[in-house]
Amino acid sequence: MARKSVFVSDLSSEEIPEGKGATVTIKFADARKGTIVLDVTDTEGDKLGEKGRKQARRGRRPRAES
Repeated sequence: MARKSVFVSDLSSEEIPEGKGATVTIKFADARKGTIVLDVTDTEGDKLGEKGRKQARRGRRPRAES
């Protein structure tokens, strides 16, 4: 018997379509509080992201093609 996982937004309780959605991770300066992870829809993630800032990508920059 096959099983299907259904993801639901933690903020609005709407169903998140497959291949869509985002994960919001909240890390506190005080490590004793731990980390909070939220599953949200794309639109909710965009609204939350407008209030924050982008984090730079890690690792080496791609080599320039000659």
